[in-house]
Amino acid sequence: MGETCDILISGGGVAGLTAAAGFGAAGFHVICVDPTPPVTTRDGAGADLRTTAFLQPAQELLERIGLWQSLANHAAPLQIMRIVDAGGSTPEPRVTKDFNAVDISDKPFGWNLPNWLLRREILSRISQLPNVDFRAGTGTETLFTRSDEARVTLTDGSQIRARLVIACDGRVSPMRQAAGIPVKTTRYGQKALAFAVTHPIPHENVSTEIHRSGGPFTLVPLPDHEDQPCSAVVWMERAARADALQALDPTEFEAEMTRRSCGLFGPLTLASRRSIWPIISQYAARLENQRLALMAEAAHVVPPIGAQGLNMSLGDLRLLLQLAEARPEGLGDAEMLATYHRARHREILIRVKGIDLLNRSSMIEARPLRDLRALGLNALYSLAPVRRSLMQMGLGVKS
Repeated sequence: MGETCDILISGGGVAGLTAAAGFGAAGFHVICVDPTPPVTTRDGAGADLRTTAFLQPAQELLERIGLWQSLANHAAPLQIMRIVDAGGSTPEPRVTKDFNAVDISDKPFGWNLPNWLLRREILSRISQLPNVDFRAGTGTETLFTRSDEARVTLTDGSQIRARLVIACDGRVSPMRQAAGIPVKTTRYGQKALAFAVTHPIPHENVSTEIHRSGGPFTLVPLPDHEDQPCSAVVWMERAARADALQALDPTEFEAEMTRRSCGLFGPLTLASRRSIWPIISQYAARLENQRLALMAEAAHVVPPIGAQGLNMSLGDLRLLLQLAEARPEGLGDAEMLATYHRARHREILIRVKGIDLLNRSSMIEARPLRDLRALGLNALYSLAPVRRSLMQMGLGVKS
């Protein structure tokens, strides 16, 4: 009949591993599987060079489940979110507005960490939990559910029986597909380049998002690298332009990225290899099926704007944990999953659509429309109550 557990997590990315640590810390017996062994070194082949900014609610969750203690010393705080419009005739700042966390909180907006390091530290935490079993190199294949349990066949041929299956297995989630849950996908013809840079001008814990056309160019603070100020960069462009940039030799690429950064931090120097991936928006029609919950990119995908992606995922996890701990005897039953869907789905739709609008605005090519974008940024910033509300909504502490 195969093995049994309380929760089977399909997917061992940052969201899936965090879910395994969270449910494990809560006392549930967890098995987490992922077909790709995690890379936990910065220079390892296939290392995820993107970074994640954990906003305040996410940091509080990580602290509660015993993860933040090992992450805090590696994190760069994000005190100010700076929006720069450089949509004029030349790539120079013409509107710069700072959203400062002190206006709404006594803590930073968030803390930024490299994804490869997150995997390393979360796996270290999981190794301390005897009730959590992480199986790298094994994925999920088939799903069969009944009212009292789910049966999942793994790629190694074994079968797991669980009270709840959590799909954290990405935008092409095999568990979501096995359950027949449809998705709505929007493609932008964009790609994002991710890499780290050093620069002579310190970032001073300011996350800087520069808008011109094609998509934002965002620099997010990291701890110093080799005694130089360091930032993670996500550079979104139309696909053909992104592919051309990816193909440039390092010297040419550094010249292009320094130009795109408007020289705000001085000459930028590559401090990592470059990775590239396509940009989409996507959301699932439902977040649940019998004995199955969707979370993270199995449930929703957004462009990398405003640090919303993984923070939305941890919002999913926070609610699932709350429901499981409040009524452990009902783990995975219809009542729990229906409550989860009702509480999360509407907020997810609002955030996906909001980020879609922001992304489309950042892609604008026509000068008159770019001028309107700059006027809009000025208008929103000048209204203090609106500015505070936007910051609170960005953190996820206000709907």
